[in-house]
Amino acid sequence: MSAWNLPNFLTFGRIAAVPVVVACFTLPELPTFTSRWVAFAIYAAAAITDFFDGYLARAWQQQSALGRMLDPIADKLLVASCLLILTDDGTIAGWTVIAAVIILCREILVSGLREFLAELRVSVPVTRLAKWKTTAQLVAIGFLIVGSAGERILPYTVEIGIVLLWIAAILTLYTGYDYFRAGIGHLIED
Repeated sequence: MSAWNLPNFLTFGRIAAVPVVVACFTLPELPTFTSRWVAFAIYAAAAITDFFDGYLARAWQQQSALGRMLDPIADKLLVASCLLILTDDGTIAGWTVIAAVIILCREILVSGLREFLAELRVSVPVTRLAKWKTTAQLVAIGFLIVGSAGERILPYTVEIGIVLLWIAAILTLYTGYDYFRAGIGHLIED
């Protein structure tokens, strides 16, 4: 099975989108209104590939070891970079920083747990609730990236994003607990 297929190229695209989204927030040449919409467009395209890369890989039977490795990495790079840049620019502030930290910590802890369990040849499948968590997270970040530029179209854009981020953080805690519960027996045996 070739690693050079459309599902993997979608994953590569998601990784390549990360510095572009970050650049939209850091380049002073772009007006804030424009940069937020450009960042959102790139982010939305990248987030949509999160669904399609896995779906197409399964549908076309093009699953590969490279894709299985890069897909969660691409997700974490996109989410972590956006949370950091949104915190840096003040869109995520105050108590909401805790929601962002919960999400980042869970991602790191679950990655470590999965790596450890993979060495033991123990698979921890992604649950339906974890997929809902990812969806809530991606949608929340989308609202927050648009931020104040979206207020002209949809009032309370930032507030909607913050509420969704807290929902994602709560789901993150629950699904993180699920992963640790599934893996704790293997951790104690060692």
